[in-house]
Formats: sequence, structure tokens, C-alpha cells
Amino acid sequence: MNWNQLLSSKRFGMETYSGGKHDDRSEFQRDYDRLIFSAPFRRLQNKTQVFPLPGSVFVHNRLTHSLEVACVGRSIGNAIVPKLNEKYHNSIQFINDIGAVTSAACLAHDLGNPPFGHSGEQAIATYFSEGNGNVFNEMMTTEEWADLTHFEGNANTFRLLTHQFEGRRKGGFALTYSTLAAIVKYPYESQFAEKNKIKFGFFQSEKESYKRIADDLGIVKDPENSNRYARHPLVYLVEAADDICYLVMDIEDAHKLKIITTEETKEILMQFMTEQKRQHAAKIFANVHDANEQIGYLRSVVIGLLVDACTQTFIENEENILNGTFRQSLIKQIDTPLKEAYQKASNLSKERIYSASEVLDIELSGYKIITMLMDSLMEAVFHPEKSYSKRLLMRIPSQYATSAPTPYGKAQAILDYVSGMTDIYALDLYQKIMGMSLPTL
Repeated sequence: MNWNQLLSSKRFGMETYSGGKHDDRSEFQRDYDRLIFSAPFRRLQNKTQVFPLPGSVFVHNRLTHSLEVACVGRSIGNAIVPKLNEKYHNSIQFINDIGAVTSAACLAHDLGNPPFGHSGEQAIATYFSEGNGNVFNEMMTTEEWADLTHFEGNANTFRLLTHQFEGRRKGGFALTYSTLAAIVKYPYESQFAEKNKIKFGFFQSEKESYKRIADDLGIVKDPENSNRYARHPLVYLVEAADDICYLVMDIEDAHKLKIITTEETKEILMQFMTEQKRQHAAKIFANVHDANEQIGYLRSVVIGLLVDACTQTFIENEENILNGTFRQSLIKQIDTPLKEAYQKASNLSKERIYSASEVLDIELSGYKIITMLMDSLMEAVFHPEKSYSKRLLMRIPSQYATSAPTPYGKAQAILDYVSGMTDIYALDLYQKIMGMSLPTL
């Protein structure tokens, strides 16, 4: 793979468009702005990240997480630019836009996630594999069925951004090829992922769309397995930004919710620092006594250290990344002291944060809500002649093709609708269907 081909301003669905720009933004900055002003992005403010949506204490939701990942991704992208310019003697077109491409891809990376965090994905997948949705198995091809039984938010993001919904324009968001490729963290289909027990990056319905983008950008097949593509290099930057924010910000949120103490939080974050930086932090704390302010300072230092480490790791492995033989995440290849600190923090998060009752409660509730919604909506779309089905289908916005000619298409219409819901919308619809919430008469 080569950078001049990998960085392309061609827009998906607008390949033949010849209209000129009306402002001084780059095409990749326009991608970012297009995402910021979109309805799916706004809906992220009401989708769970890890902890339940805030009461008296504000914690991260999908929207604030995505904005922070975009900031960190831009920092990593901008940091590699001078190093690549030096190596390639300023010969790469759009090289200075790497930060903008990475930032836009980071902004979009969670758009396809359903409500209630990762439990939402699991609820959809198990509805088909273990629940009432299993009756639809014989109606699908093996490949289509794998898409449903292993429903994946990453693949759903690519669909949301590229699919032409009813009454909408061709090409979905019409983003640049490079931004779209930088979002696909797992560039292979569900059947391959199923066999290897890993995630996947696109559904059967978008398989040809990804192939078109990959071929145009010169993204190669994995040298060891032709069933998967190599990643676009900027995927590694998006992944690193997500890894950094996911861990560090979850620790800060857990501190605010008093799941871990101030001293524990300081100890976790201090592990990432050299003795010199710890001494500097101690001097700052002598004048800054607010615990949240102290944790905020440590968080910013840790993010900076991890950004520098991931930048260095990317540059050191750039040739292997371009030839498709680099397979680890950047965060797993950083220098040992930081890597060990990251792993310790990650282990603590699994033991103390992700198993906290606040997290488990929202997962349990979300699981139940989504399972019931899937049950009701799938029954309606496959039996539209029934009286109740007619009324329920009227509740679904027209952009979702519930009258699709194939069973796979009908199922995807319901998945598009459910995965696009916010936590609050899903709960409200659940209550209405269950007769728990009646309109005022």
C-alpha cells in the first residue's frame, strides 16, 4: 500500500460529481463537519458509554466519548505528519490532512452502536442465536445469518455511513473513501469472524461497498489469509485513540461515581509516569487541592504520554503496516513501562469498574428492553397482515425499508431502527408496547 493512493478525497456515492468547493475547508474537514451536524451523531448524547446516563453526576456518554476520541486521534495523526514528510520528502498528497481524516473517523466510530452499550449488541445477536429470532434461520443464507447472530456495532457503523436509506441520497453520508476506510477496524465479513471468534467490519449488504473502497485505495489482502483485508493504516490511529480514551476516561468516571477512591485513582494514573513527572505532579497538588482537578491533571498527562508512545510505535512499524503484516494494536506494542501500566489499569477496570452494580444494572435492563423490542418488531415486519403489526409498523420511520423483498432485508430494516434508538427512546417504546405508559386522554 502507498500513501498517495490511501489518501483520497473521492466521495462514496459521489464519484462522478464535478462540482467545486464553496469554502476553504479540506474534503476531510468537510467529513468531520458533516458528521457533527448529523442526527445519528446527536443521538449519541443519549446512548450509554459504560455507566448509566447521568443523574446528579455527569459521566461520559457515546457523544462525549466520540468527541474526546476525535481530539486524541487528531493529535496522533498530526504527530505522525512531520515524521512521514521527512521520510517521504514531502511527496505525499494530502499528507497534512492525516489528522483531519483520523479525527473524522474517530468521530464516527461509534455511530452504529445500539442503545445500552455493549449489552445492546449482545442482546441483538443472542435474540437470533438463542432467542425467538432463531426461527428465521432457514430464511437466510449462511452468510446473512452470521451477520445477525454476531451483530456487530462496527459493521453497523459502516452500513449507517454508506447505505442509501429510503428517501435518502445515494452513498449515505457521502464521506471520502479514506475516512470510511479508516473506520473499518475489522476489514472482513462475519463468517470469517465467526470461525476465528473475532469481530467483523461489514455486513453482506455492504460487502461490495467496502471492496470498492478498498480496491480504489489499494488496500491489500492479508498476506497470510485472503479472506481478510489488511487495515487502512489510519485505522491503527483511530483504534489507539479509542483505546486511550476508553480506559482513562472510564477510570475518571469511576472516580466521580466513587466506585474507586481518589487515592486508588491517583495510584492507577501515577503508574504511567516517570519519577520526574510524579514529582512535578506533587508540586502541582501542593497548590491544587480539589480532588477532581487533581485527577483531571493526571488524566491529561497520561493521555499525552500514550499519544506520544502510540505515535512512536506507528512510525517504527509503518513499513509493516503498509505491507499488511502488522496485526497488533498500537497500544499493545508501546514501550514496556507504559504497556505494563496500561495492562494493570485495564485489569483493574475489568475487576472493579465493568463489573460494578451500576454497569450491570443498565446492561441487564437494556438486554431485556432490546430483546422485547426485537421480538415485537420482527413479528410485525414478517407478519404485516396482522392488525397489531399494522399499527406497530406505522410507528417505524419511512426511511427503514420494512417492506424489503428479502427476509434479510426485512431483518436489517428492524436492526437499522433499533440500533439507531437512544436509550430513552428504546425505554419509552418498550413501555408503550408493554402497556406501561399510556398517552394522556
